[in-house]
Parts: sequence; structure tokens; C-alpha cells
Amino acid sequence: MTDQKSSPSEMIRVPTALIPVVRRLSKLHRQGHTIALLQGLEELISQFDSNIDIDVAPSSKSVLQLEKKLETKLDVITKKLELIERAMASGRYNTTRPRRQAYSYQQSQVELQPKANENLAQRLAVSPQSLIAERENKSAQEFISWTRNRDPMSVGWEWNDKQGLYYPVK
Repeated sequence: MTDQKSSPSEMIRVPTALIPVVRRLSKLHRQGHTIALLQGLEELISQFDSNIDIDVAPSSKSVLQLEKKLETKLDVITKKLELIERAMASGRYNTTRPRRQAYSYQQSQVELQPKANENLAQRLAVSPQSLIAERENKSAQEFISWTRNRDPMSVGWEWNDKQGLYYPVK
């Protein structure tokens, strides 16, 4: 009976972005899922490039070709990310700047009407009961601020006890 030893693991360079994936694959291999792992890799690689003959040994020509393609694509992505980061750092890519309107016509101001509890609750995306609870637990100014933060047009609303309606605050 001959003593067969498995060959030692080969070390290969892996693009930084693929390190977490390679670690997970290595863990699956150590857990004994080698055949399923190799079949999965074969399917994955064939989806990337169906023109190459697949041999999933780490030193195989197809794996080396795939690694070169991945490194090239990762380099391109890295360069584009660097350009975006530089643009953002220089202020050329300011995301807080308001966008211009696509149409040149003047929008007429819509006069907001007083609203009943159910209608304002719907506008603020809360239940009528929670609207009442907020009104009762906050001061008038805190309630106006709270409604302004929830309103889609950032309009504050105040409660008029006599009419039993909420009125917009400018």
C-alpha cells in the first residue's frame, strides 16, 4: 500500500476585491465541499467567458487568463472610482446643488387649504391617532417643526382649536 500525500496548496495572487470571495471559497474547500465548489466555479467561469476551455486548477491557463481579465477590469473600475472621488473632492460633483427645472414655465403657487385630522395625517404619512398624540405632547412650535419635517413640501401646520382644523404656516 503506497502512502499518497496531497500536494501542498499553491499560493496565487488574487485581486484585492476578490479576497473575501476567495476566503469563502477556501473555507468551503476546507469543509470538504470541493467537488461542488469546483462545479460552481466552472459554471461561473463559463458564464464569464464561454470561449475558453475550462480547467480550474490554480495554475491552469484558463484560470490565469480569467485572472488577467479580472485584474484589467478591476483596474479600469478603480481608475474610474478615483476620478469620481477626485471630482467630488474638488467640488465639481456637488450633489447638494439644486437641479434646474426642465421646463421654463412658471409654476403657480398652490394655496394650501386647512385640513382635517385624517387628511393631514395622510399627507404626513402617519396615522390620525399618532398625529393627535404628537400635537398633544409637543408645544405649538415643536409641532409646527415636526409637521414641517414630515410634510412633502416642508410646510408646517398648526392646530386651530376653534375650527378643529390644521392650518398651513408660512
